[in-house]
Amino acid sequence: MITEKEEFQFYIGNDIIQDKEKSYNKLFTAHIDFVKGIKSFHDMPSGDFIEICFSGRSNVGKSSLINYLTGRKSIARTSKTPGRTREINYFRIGDNKHLVDLPGYGYAKVSKKERQAWFKMVKDYFFYSNNLRRVFLLIDSRHGIKPSDDDLMKILEEAAITFQVIFTKFDKIKPMEFEKIKKITFTKLSLFANAFPEVILTSTRKNIGIETLRMSIGKIFS
Repeated sequence: MITEKEEFQFYIGNDIIQDKEKSYNKLFTAHIDFVKGIKSFHDMPSGDFIEICFSGRSNVGKSSLINYLTGRKSIARTSKTPGRTREINYFRIGDNKHLVDLPGYGYAKVSKKERQAWFKMVKDYFFYSNNLRRVFLLIDSRHGIKPSDDDLMKILEEAAITFQVIFTKFDKIKPMEFEKIKKITFTKLSLFANAFPEVILTSTRKNIGIETLRMSIGKIFS
């Protein structure tokens, strides 16, 4: 278990990409195709494809980040109505890799029955996917980790899956205000042995942290 908050590191900005890292960007200029949306682990795509997964609260900016990350305008559906997506969506990158987009959680207007169905579907996915290498957990920079995020992290801990926090909308918070969020985040992440010790700050509006995120994904897939 990580016990020192300082062991976590934040990465921000557009990194200087060397020749080796440039190859990571090629992942996102290759073919990226929608495979299928599922509501049960029984319907997971077959094949030994390495997977990375994106998860986060409704309206955290997950779809926008995926679209920006892949250089597509609408690979992931964005909606003005939070909590609309109800399926686990698979996208194939190249010939043998999957990017998985989980439905958002934490939306207040979703019924208890729907929340329970989401909980079961996502938990089953975490426990039955043999190819999942990392979950990128998206957190709104302005609000920090919420109780529903804690719930997801506990599921990931139970499933022994590594997760990495990605802060979104970093351009919308003042540096001094974020310092408080940062301190709380380090404290909470230190409780999870499966928390990846690099936390990436992103903004699709200001192009912050996107290259860093691409390199992080590229290292997993390489």
